[in-house]
Amino acid sequence: MKFISPKFIRTIAPQLDLLNTIGGGVAQPQLRIDQHPKGVIVRVAMPTVTADSFRVVLNDKRLTVFGEYRHEPDDQLAAPLFVQTLDLPENLNLARIDAVHEANELRVRIPFLNSTDQQREIDIRHN
Repeated sequence: MKFISPKFIRTIAPQLDLLNTIGGGVAQPQLRIDQHPKGVIVRVAMPTVTADSFRVVLNDKRLTVFGEYRHEPDDQLAAPLFVQTLDLPENLNLARIDAVHEANELRVRIPFLNSTDQQREIDIRHN
């Protein structure tokens, strides 16, 4: 006599896999923010996470970067792998944000509003 049917195992397996992922089994994300003359780059390195698992959301001046795990791409059930929210300063051009995933790293590039007007030394006139 079988106590567990094959249908039950197929149904519960994705949830068990998801719970195992929540409890461990993924690498710790590494977030770094680099400032360049033309803007900033938010870098998220997480080698075990595919590019399709990353999400970047801009809400007002708040940027949220997160990764999620789904057993199958079309599953309704998803588990958060990490979430990082950043409050962006006024001097960034939010209309020109872009993101690229390459070499196991997500890069969110945010240019300054006017890169020539950023930090500079002001000449003092002598009268």
